[in-house]
Amino acid sequence: MVRIAGGLTHEEFEEKPRMYTNINSVSPLKHDFPMLDGTIRLAKRGQPIVVTPFTLAGAMAPVTMSGAVTLSLAEGLAAIVMIQMIRKGCPSMIGTFTSNVDMKSGAPAFGTPEYMRATQMTGQLARFYGLPMRSSGVCTANVPDGQAIWETSNSLWAAVQSGTNLVYHAAGWLEGGLIASPEKFIMDCEILQHIQRYMDTSLCETNTEDIAISAIKEVGHLPGANYFSAKHTQERYENAFYSPLISDWTNYEAWNLNGGNWTAQRAHKMYKQIIKDFQPPPIDEAIKEELKSFVARRKSEGGAPTDF
Repeated sequence: MVRIAGGLTHEEFEEKPRMYTNINSVSPLKHDFPMLDGTIRLAKRGQPIVVTPFTLAGAMAPVTMSGAVTLSLAEGLAAIVMIQMIRKGCPSMIGTFTSNVDMKSGAPAFGTPEYMRATQMTGQLARFYGLPMRSSGVCTANVPDGQAIWETSNSLWAAVQSGTNLVYHAAGWLEGGLIASPEKFIMDCEILQHIQRYMDTSLCETNTEDIAISAIKEVGHLPGANYFSAKHTQERYENAFYSPLISDWTNYEAWNLNGGNWTAQRAHKMYKQIIKDFQPPPIDEAIKEELKSFVARRKSEGGAPTDF
């Protein structure tokens, strides 16, 4: 379908990466046949494969994070070796999804301190092996509330700290990935924009203009002095600071007068507007018909085998 949509020949498709897939192991120490079948198909075509063991410390992996990461790496590297045996040089990426379970209920927990450490440890080993790395933005919360935000923030900052190259589920996850929430997606985009702004090195420039000695002299220390009207401020104020997506920086009285909408309510309004404004990308009618024909044929044939 990717080849058809791109209007490519089979040879052109294999010239370079056109798509990628992710496979999960079945911890402990197993890869199942449907996952391997898909892996073999893509490896033969030279397309990138992300190998992400799904190890939960205390359940499918040792209860210690170092033990869980060890198991995860063993499972991931085994599949990557297989990929290279099928097609040497096939782009491959190591993934991490190592977290822990709630030992009171056995339920998976995400965005925990343990998840963060496991991600960071895997990042160190990925650099040691010379492999690019995938991690995730995840949470266990059931609704887009405070828990959802702090767990997602934890996992996204762990991605940054670990040197992650690819982030899956960067926005929208709820209930451990069982559902996707459009409101949570918008809220997570705010987190991502915060991180992006934080990583902008222009925030800590130390040239003469940024140190602002002239502005400090201009404003001085007289009563009522401020920097709002300073020339230095007027030249920079439009782009000086992060501009929020849905954060409300007004005081309580102004927020209340404006409807007193909580974050998820503001996110809901924004996502509805995005859906309303959406324009589908153009696609050549001949390609559209070829895709429809391909899908119909594969459905009639039963698709890829799922049972061996």
